[in-house]
Amino acid sequence: MKWAKVSGILLFSSSLLFGCSQSEQTASKAEKKETSQTATDSLKGVTDQYREYAIGEMEEFVKKTEAFTNAVKNGDIEQAKALYAPARMHYERAEPIAEVFGELDPKIDARDGDVPEAEWGGYHRIEKGLWEENTTKGYESYAEQLMKDVNLLRAKVETVEVTPDLLITGAVDLLNEVSTSKVTGEEDRYSHTDLYDFAANVEGAEKIFQLLKPELKKKDQELSKEIQSRFDEVYRLLDSHKQGEGYKLYTDLSQEEVKALSQAIDALAEPLSQLGKVTEAE
Repeated sequence: MKWAKVSGILLFSSSLLFGCSQSEQTASKAEKKETSQTATDSLKGVTDQYREYAIGEMEEFVKKTEAFTNAVKNGDIEQAKALYAPARMHYERAEPIAEVFGELDPKIDARDGDVPEAEWGGYHRIEKGLWEENTTKGYESYAEQLMKDVNLLRAKVETVEVTPDLLITGAVDLLNEVSTSKVTGEEDRYSHTDLYDFAANVEGAEKIFQLLKPELKKKDQELSKEIQSRFDEVYRLLDSHKQGEGYKLYTDLSQEEVKALSQAIDALAEPLSQLGKVTEAE
């Protein structure tokens, strides 16, 4: 009987402990969820502003793509070449939003070898015709399809839910894309207009940083200063390669200049990867 009583007491105690543990875990999860929701709510204005920015870039992308594709269809090769890189900058700035639609991104932006030959279209397919084959003939249908895909992307952008996580990840991804692939010159391998893409990716990342900067300064003022100084250095290097209203051909840069750009991008990406601090609880 005594053992039964002791057993009952132990069982009851275990139940209490288990219940307390479960309650604590539930409370902890609720607290984390509340903290996350509070962070999201406090950044609501920021996400709304970025959404407006991205839609604005997509609007310009539609306009510039229309001018570009019209030049291709009209056989105006010099005009098409002049419009190619500036038009693509709008896409590159808002890539965190554009890439949400995985089925459209390759149709618009795939490079040779990214997709099967029979499926390859978009900007880079036309780029090959303009610079490598020096013609627009045979590329009219690619121009027509590109315009349809860009218009569809513009319509779909309205449906994207912009979250703090999308912004933070997007800013870092924009720079990583430059440092891991674009720095090789493989993006615009026929036109060598890679510096336009570099600049647009950096501008897109900086826009996100500027929107999050007030919140970041509250959490870590030194990190905010470091990121800004790194952006300034990247822009200094990019500005040194400007030519008129655009940029030099990527092939005109020396190995040392390419290396300096790559190192500056890497030096910026590291502190920028800590942007997640803006969503952390005080």
